Amino acid sequence: MESRIYPCMVAGTGSYVPEKIVTNVDFEKIVDTNDQWIVERTGIKERRFAADNEFTSDLATQAAHKAMINAGVSAEEIDLIVVATVSSDNIFPSTAARVQVNLNAMNAAGFDLEAACAGFIYAMDVGSKFVSAGMYNNVLVIGAEKLSSLIDMQDRSTCILFGDGAGAVVLQRGNENTGRILSSVLGLDGRRTDFLQIPAGGCRIPASHKSIDARLHYITMKGKETFKWAVTYMVDSAKKVVQNAGFTMDEISLVIPHQANSRIIMAAAERLKLRDDQIFLNVEKYGNTSSASVAIALDEAQVSGRIKRGDKVLLVAFGAGFSLGATLLEW
Repeated sequence: MESRIYPCMVAGTGSYVPEKIVTNVDFEKIVDTNDQWIVERTGIKERRFAADNEFTSDLATQAAHKAMINAGVSAEEIDLIVVATVSSDNIFPSTAARVQVNLNAMNAAGFDLEAACAGFIYAMDVGSKFVSAGMYNNVLVIGAEKLSSLIDMQDRSTCILFGDGAGAVVLQRGNENTGRILSSVLGLDGRRTDFLQIPAGGCRIPASHKSIDARLHYITMKGKETFKWAVTYMVDSAKKVVQNAGFTMDEISLVIPHQANSRIIMAAAERLKLRDDQIFLNVEKYGNTSSASVAIALDEAQVSGRIKRGDKVLLVAFGAGFSLGATLLEW
């Protein structure tokens, strides 16, 4: 018997950010920096930091709950939970396991996926394959991070960039009368793994007094090199996924890029010849939330009315690795 491939759609979105707002002025008290310098170079004005007793699984659960309400799906109906994160509660068990219990979604399978800032797009692509194959009816895809636990507050070049938060979608089978995922592109360039990384904590450099004293358990980044390649990767991925779906950039209603740096986003937008009204930005409010970035922005765009039925919505991201991903949605 010939297997059938079903269309997959986003049935609901949700997001959550912690209550604590950390402004650029707050960082002026910690490191040698200032608000003007941060805004001019990154576009970031503030970010959210989770409480000490609030973890990645908690953020993920909040966003997931909102997405399930938006999709009209109960916990019992969730078949699979995929959590994209680089800041899981523990090395193991998975954050997905904790989210399952928090939601009481005990019928669901689940696992974590790590593709850094492109993680949510990777997770959406993986989740959509389970729906398209007819294996699962309701797949919960979450991007969640508590990056405040991974930043070096003595490194002024990186500590200002990152924040905490989570976003989620529920994926379901679509049809001719609903929206659907039109095309996805994933990529990886492992030749530049040292540009953006946490050097220690894995088997390559296990935790030790030496690694802790050297501050190797925090995020490190080569900023200029990352900027250059981020623009190139985002442009190439965006062009490829739109072309594969048979569209042009002019036909795209909204582009939701990874919210890492407004200069990166605008440089990529210029190369893609995008209009201002085609670009969604919220980096000034949240900073770089890695795997959660695109997911939070997608929910905010939906809630704010920036996305209408039938719109073509492009998601595009790059991340450590370098991982790259782009997805084109018909809403």
